[in-house]
Amino acid sequence: MRKGNRRLRMKPIRKFAVVPKLPPPIEALRKLAHNLRWAWDQRTVQLFRRLDSELWESTGHNSVLMLGKIEQSRLQKAAGDEAFLAHLDHVERSFDAYLSGEGAWFARRHGEEDAPLVAYFSAEFGLTESLSIFAGGLGILAAESGAVTPAAGRTQVGRGFAFEAGTKKLSPRKPRRGP
Repeated sequence: MRKGNRRLRMKPIRKFAVVPKLPPPIEALRKLAHNLRWAWDQRTVQLFRRLDSELWESTGHNSVLMLGKIEQSRLQKAAGDEAFLAHLDHVERSFDAYLSGEGAWFARRHGEEDAPLVAYFSAEFGLTESLSIFAGGLGILAAESGAVTPAAGRTQVGRGFAFEAGTKKLSPRKPRRGP
């Protein structure tokens, strides 16, 4: 909206979150989408890509955004596709085993005793391109640690920074001259 040469900004009165109505046979997609494990588990990525490959690409590989934008007819079709349901079942069982630590390297080697929590402090975490919270190598290293530690059966907490507008692109300034 414009008033003369000025642009008026209107604040939203209310914000709405779109939540997909997942048919019961594919309800597990919600928990898979809301856990970042999919970012490093190719079977889960393939599951979302199989659901709608064009939408997967257009949403920047963002599983939550994809589920919020997908057509209900696609969800209904997937709920009736035996091959898709078998793929989903396999991924869900793998996900549940991953969360339980079942069969993890640390537990096999050292038993189920309590172990210290692993903490990782980083300015950035390069988990996936759909989350713009990294700029380079440090973020990729933090993400690798985040993927390997739980796979070994240990719990890891990552602590970083949150930028409201994502990461910033920095450019060198021209040096200032004296007064």
